[in-house]
Amino acid sequence: MAKYLIKRIARSVLTLAIILTIVFILLRQMPIEGYFQNFDKLTEVQIQVGLEEMGLTDPMPVQVFNFFKNLLKGDLGVSRIYRANVPVTEVLKDKIPVSIKLGSAAMAVSLLLGLPMGILMANFKGKFFDKMGTVFIIFIQAVPAAVYYLFIQLYGTKLLGTSLLFNQNDFKAWILPVLSMSLGNIAYYGMWIRRYMVDESTKDYVRLAQAKGLPKRKIMFRHVFRNAFVPLAQYIPTAFLNTVIGSIYIESLYSIPGMGGLLVQVIQKSDNTMVQGIVLLYACVGVIGLLLGDILMVVLDPRISFGKKAGGR
Repeated sequence: MAKYLIKRIARSVLTLAIILTIVFILLRQMPIEGYFQNFDKLTEVQIQVGLEEMGLTDPMPVQVFNFFKNLLKGDLGVSRIYRANVPVTEVLKDKIPVSIKLGSAAMAVSLLLGLPMGILMANFKGKFFDKMGTVFIIFIQAVPAAVYYLFIQLYGTKLLGTSLLFNQNDFKAWILPVLSMSLGNIAYYGMWIRRYMVDESTKDYVRLAQAKGLPKRKIMFRHVFRNAFVPLAQYIPTAFLNTVIGSIYIESLYSIPGMGGLLVQVIQKSDNTMVQGIVLLYACVGVIGLLLGDILMVVLDPRISFGKKAGGR
């Protein structure tokens, strides 16, 4: 297992380095206006001096090397426009906790509702509950998310008697954003756990358990659900990290002071350094999520081999 983990971690680090390099180079092609406040009022000499101070006139390999050197020190650069001369990490420090709280709540709701829904759909395949669950899943997947997000905000705020804008100190203000963020994952978990459980229920070990006279509930929960959950487990860390890092649309919709809304603001303000820091953070989350998903899957299922072909997607 140690060799497998070392190999997966090394592969993830290499993938992350490639992604960060590509993102860094692409963002360096952005207009230089995003590195200066009051760009229109600066002379060409002032602009050139500023570019030299930031290292933007160095050859690209040198810029990439300096970027990784600073990154290892936890330095993501300095915001130039959104909050002038404030380190990116300082700005993110105020935003990340809000997204983590909101995303964690949404992830908990998704698992608490999505998994039982899928289990019930598999247990009552072809019956009323299965059909109703299928309608819900199709609706969530077919209708653009923005449509039901706006519907929830418009009618939910009237029903709960809350403001359209988010208030961290009001418990009711958390309900609608959390519900909106969890709907997609509820449908996803319900759909896949149903599919995996239906597939598992046709296998020989289930027939053997039925022939031995084991209760259906015991078979479904102790054996079928346990085996069906394994392939789904590898996606949970990625979904969790993507959720807690913030929903761009929902945080903007409710004016939530989190990571998602921040990304929209810095793009609008063309603050290149802030955009770079947030995009790199999203890239790290994606790669780390995949790594944790693979590790979680092999931990949950001892049947998975740790040989050369193990861990392939």
